[in-house]
Amino acid sequence: MIILTIRTDKPEAELGLYKDSKKLSYQKWQAHRELSDTVHRKIEELLKSSDKTWADIGGIVAFQGPGSFTGLRIGLTVANTLAYSLDCPIVGSDGDKWIETGIIELESGKNVQQVMPEYGSEPNITQQKK
Repeated sequence: MIILTIRTDKPEAELGLYKDSKKLSYQKWQAHRELSDTVHRKIEELLKSSDKTWADIGGIVAFQGPGSFTGLRIGLTVANTLAYSLDCPIVGSDGDKWIETGIIELESGKNVQQVMPEYGSEPNITQQKK
């Protein structure tokens, strides 16, 4: 199974492409405030570098937190939307071994259908400046 991994909880975003547990390609970039503009292009580059297409993705592992409020929202929205549109399973994972744990869960047949973010605390939403 071709598995896409997505981590967007910090300014440096990470994407990985795995064939089962074997890493095919991995990419990190300074996404920071440009994550929503770059994430799809970076996924496409990752797929092309491994001679794969969107249709080859058979599962998604998404880092679900804790982390940046906006970064997690963007990354998990992309991951959930891809899983839905590609009709493939998705799992959320956290911790230092989030990729390994997520791949094991996918291979065991787990599919949460929608990964929800875990921010680690309540979001700090400030008043709009006028």
